[in-house]
Amino acid sequence: MKKLSIYDPAMCCSTGVCGVDVDQQLVETSANVNWLKSKGAEVERFNLSQQPMAFVENGTVKAVLDENGTDALPVLMIDGEVVLKGRYPERAEMAGWFGLTADQDQPATQETSCIPGSGCC
Repeated sequence: MKKLSIYDPAMCCSTGVCGVDVDQQLVETSANVNWLKSKGAEVERFNLSQQPMAFVENGTVKAVLDENGTDALPVLMIDGEVVLKGRYPERAEMAGWFGLTADQDQPATQETSCIPGSGCC
C-alpha cells in the first residue's frame, strides 16, 4: 500500500486539542489519519517545531519551503510525490489517493487525545 507523509507546520501537537483553542481542522485531520491507518495505510507525520531536520533532509519538502515559505505547509506526499500543499485534505480526498471509499456515515471525530506528560502538548 502507498505511504502518506504529512509535513505539518510548527505546532504543539498534531491532534489540535492542545491548549485553549481547539483547531477543528486539525481534529478532523487527526481522525482522518487514524481512519486511513485503520484501513491499512502507512502514514507518517512530521512537525516543523519538533522535527525540523525531517524538513531539511527531504529535498522535495525543502524546495517547496524555499519557494513558498511556511505558507505551503502542510505538505502531503504519497510515496515521495507532493499531492497537496497549503491545506489539509478532506477524508474523501485521502480515500481517493488510496483507492478507498470514504465512510460518509462515520464523522471525522477525534479518536485519540493528547495525554498530559506524553510530550505532545
